[in-house]
Amino acid sequence: MNKAGFSGKPQNSSNDLGDDIPVAVRDTPVAAPKMWLQPRIVLIAGVAGFVLLALISGFLFFVTAPKKTADSQPLPATSAPATPAAPNNSSDTVLGHFPYPEAPESELVTILANRGIRMRKAAAQKFQEMVAAARSAGVILVPISGFRSVKDQEQLFFAVGAQRNQTPAERAALSAPPGHSEHHTGYAVDVGDGAVPATNLQTNFDKTKAYQWLQANAARFSFEMSFPKDNIQGVSYEPWHWRFVGDRDSLEMFYKARNLKPAKIPQ
Repeated sequence: MNKAGFSGKPQNSSNDLGDDIPVAVRDTPVAAPKMWLQPRIVLIAGVAGFVLLALISGFLFFVTAPKKTADSQPLPATSAPATPAAPNNSSDTVLGHFPYPEAPESELVTILANRGIRMRKAAAQKFQEMVAAARSAGVILVPISGFRSVKDQEQLFFAVGAQRNQTPAERAALSAPPGHSEHHTGYAVDVGDGAVPATNLQTNFDKTKAYQWLQANAARFSFEMSFPKDNIQGVSYEPWHWRFVGDRDSLEMFYKARNLKPAKIPQ
């Protein structure tokens, strides 16, 4: 039975809607949002520590590592001194022969008219003096070949080599390649003994009186043998081939050939 004014609802129904939230939930402090920050803080701190450790290690290595400067040289493997490399004395040769320029026509004079043999003026004068001195000693010096052009040398080197079935290396032991003959300079001359012409351009020329006289007297007239036995250039022995070295131009011309040193063989 209902009484007048009784609604059937609790008397506190007029309270705020917030009273509908359970007390246990409403009274709990709001701490959950802070919990997710802790793992991130630990991770960031670890990374920062690793980076800091790497920077410190790199700095220490930079400070303690030996510095390499421009003047630094590698230490030898042993205490023994290193053997110096042998100079390449023949780097500009062809098959053992140095390059030589042609003498200018204005510098050439005839030393044997009937054969058209020519030499440079200074060399020709001294050669004629040498011939006269030898004749007074009963020795007949005969010029066989003097100045040769590059064109003449081509014929001598290639054509004769082909006739004799010689390789370029074999031919070079007997005759210089074009552009590399001392005869181009006008300072070189091939000499024979007028008493024994069969020895002309032969190694047995060194058995003649002419050769023996040259060996003893040629230096007085500023002539020297270009290709003695076992010469460093590797050219065959030519006792008949002599060159003039009596003025500045000729000395400069043959400087490399005269000062060629044997290559040192590493021990």
